[in-house]
Amino acid sequence: MRITRVLLAAAALLAAAVSPAAADASPSASPSGDPAAPTSAGTSFRTAVEIQQGRQATASASTGDYLYWQFPADTGQRPTVKATVKLPESSRSGTQTWQLDVYDGLRRRQACQYGAQTRTAAQDAAAVDLSCTLRTVRAWSEPWADDPLPGTYYIRLTAVGLGAADLGTPVDAEVRVDSKDIGGAAAVDGSLGRPLVPGIALSQESSDSDAATLSSFTSGDGWASGWWSDRWVWTAIGGVLAALAGIGGYALTRGSGRPSRVPPGA
Repeated sequence: MRITRVLLAAAALLAAAVSPAAADASPSASPSGDPAAPTSAGTSFRTAVEIQQGRQATASASTGDYLYWQFPADTGQRPTVKATVKLPESSRSGTQTWQLDVYDGLRRRQACQYGAQTRTAAQDAAAVDLSCTLRTVRAWSEPWADDPLPGTYYIRLTAVGLGAADLGTPVDAEVRVDSKDIGGAAAVDGSLGRPLVPGIALSQESSDSDAATLSSFTSGDGWASGWWSDRWVWTAIGGVLAALAGIGGYALTRGSGRPSRVPPGA
């Protein structure tokens, strides 16, 4: 029983030690840097406007334009992208169909687990809401797979179905990205050498501190996770519970020793 008490105390100390570390390892969705939210959008992948998770971006554009934003997503996160397009109050010639697409750092279109990625607005609708929840970002994947990987993700918002008379009419768009931290349940054995961020190889390999970088999202900003995940916590707890189970089974099966009526050496 003394050994059991020691193991229980060790398990309590282990849980207390790893809890703060697990909390620190969870990526934060709060914005950093300039507190002003972006009020514009790019017109291509190369000009996509950077936004942080948890921050709402807005843009004024014309119907028919392609609107692009980019955001960072880390290992274990399941990002959800939501967009609202406010349509002009003036009469329109017919319905409008809008579509929200998300691409990873390799510009591969990512499938949505769920959400209304494409919606058709009625002729008198004031707005149309779109959403796309991606699969959980993995730390590593096979080269032939299209699994989401840590790095930059691109948002493209555009109208895919509308009458010619409605082209060029003004619209206002709002975009927001939030993530759910899945944690160790999505952990895999492996990791990328570098996150899929445009220009990161150039900025890390060049000795010139003024080398051109296509994105300001880097691992130095603290969003790119390392080797730690709460998978280690559950592995340690499982080992302690297995040891306690072994000690308990031994205590139940070993018996109370030699009966007093049996003489020594018998």
